[in-house]
Amino acid sequence: MKPWLILGTIAVLIAVVPVDHRQSADPLHPEEERFGHQVVLEQARRLAATPYDPRRLSSESPLRQLTHDQYNDIDVDSEQGIWRRERVPFRVELLPAGFVYETPVAVNIVENGVARKVSATPEMFSFGEQVRHLSSRPLPISGFRVRARLDGSEEWAPLLVFQGASYFRAAGRGAPLGLSARGLAIRTAHPTGEAFPAFTHFWIERPAANAVGIVIHSLLDSPSTTGAYLFRIIPGPETVMDISLTLFPREPLDAVGIAPLNAMFLFNRTNRAVIDDYRDAVHDAEGLQIVTASGEQIWRPLANPSRLQVSSFTSTAPRGFGLVQRTRQAEAFQDLKAAYHRRPSTWIEPLGDWGAGSVELIEIPSDSESNNNIIALWRPAEAIAAGAPWQAAYRLRWTSTPRVAQSVGRVVATRTGATPDGDQRAFVVDFDAATPSADSLRMQATSSAGTLSRQALQFNPTTGGVRASFVFDPEGADLAELRLVLLQGEMPVSETWLYRWTAP
Repeated sequence: MKPWLILGTIAVLIAVVPVDHRQSADPLHPEEERFGHQVVLEQARRLAATPYDPRRLSSESPLRQLTHDQYNDIDVDSEQGIWRRERVPFRVELLPAGFVYETPVAVNIVENGVARKVSATPEMFSFGEQVRHLSSRPLPISGFRVRARLDGSEEWAPLLVFQGASYFRAAGRGAPLGLSARGLAIRTAHPTGEAFPAFTHFWIERPAANAVGIVIHSLLDSPSTTGAYLFRIIPGPETVMDISLTLFPREPLDAVGIAPLNAMFLFNRTNRAVIDDYRDAVHDAEGLQIVTASGEQIWRPLANPSRLQVSSFTSTAPRGFGLVQRTRQAEAFQDLKAAYHRRPSTWIEPLGDWGAGSVELIEIPSDSESNNNIIALWRPAEAIAAGAPWQAAYRLRWTSTPRVAQSVGRVVATRTGATPDGDQRAFVVDFDAATPSADSLRMQATSSAGTLSRQALQFNPTTGGVRASFVFDPEGADLAELRLVLLQGEMPVSETWLYRWTAP
């Protein structure tokens, strides 16, 4: 990790415009204050001792009535960004509230240990015909975007965005923004319904002229917990975030997700039976990758299921896990606009001892590529108790390929289809050339239900790797967990391929 050269900020102070009765006087957020991360910790601690009071746009606000198209008719003027005319390697652009972004946030710029509140003015935006009536009034803020020169060019490309609940996205060099991460997940896929904690306050430290990264602090609030977050962010070929969090639960957290990741998976060659689309695939991640504490490497292809699916993996904290896009050829998608082949993967590395728990994968049925229907997170085995702070830390990499030692063959494709009689399923799994010759290998394939037959291994001249194939007979089962690994003697020489089959 490079040394941090991040201090200070520009002294920007714009009149704060109230959105509703809460913003007119915010006891947690004065106009100017001395600042260090301890301020965020103390605010989170104090807030947890009070009843939850949600920050939302007032019910009379015209911003709550905006449609998707109307909201997109408000454009951020990059010429009005914070640090636009200063020797700072990052620029910050404020994003307006409205549409689904109903939680106004407070944004501070920190310089020389002093935090000063900023707010948006109409001059920061351009307004289309649909929203011209909003151009004469100040707008509340729903989040912000940070730009940087990621590839050494003159272009200031989007580096990261914080907007909506506790969602944030980032990109590495040469990649667009893609899938999302969240500060915290609560009751995801729970029968009582999911809660969405929100970042309500941000403090952005002004970087020095030669800084390699940027530091952001945030305060999280929800009915069940508050939290203090610290993000240390270094852009590059991959963008690296070191994230530390301290939760102050108002009540026991028995269904909480740490380091949650969100992605969209609509279909690929394996999951398009009822999809009528000119493209060959639509997804910004195609698999869950895990390296367990023992070093086993797992690949689980994603699915767009017909009903909600929840899967759990491992019983102790892994070395790493993430939602990964392995397909990097534009022709595999045939989408000239979305650039799915360039979307970043995400990779989580725990820092410190996370204890017992599991990596959880949640797959939600979806008929639209605008839905983030895939969630991966870490679920602690024990509930987080109320009344005492709880801490965790992790490194989040936004990257093309996770930094995993490739001592074993990777899964590069999964294919399945009906056998000629229609009663069974044929599976084909391709592994890359990191594996030895197929003649020296054997496959170990198992299923939790039904039977497997016609198992075979052969060299794949197209990929230079090994193809494993088998036929699965469900024998009346509605669900089966399939597992496949290549062995040389008793030594695994491939990732462990996992697949959940469900009856149509």
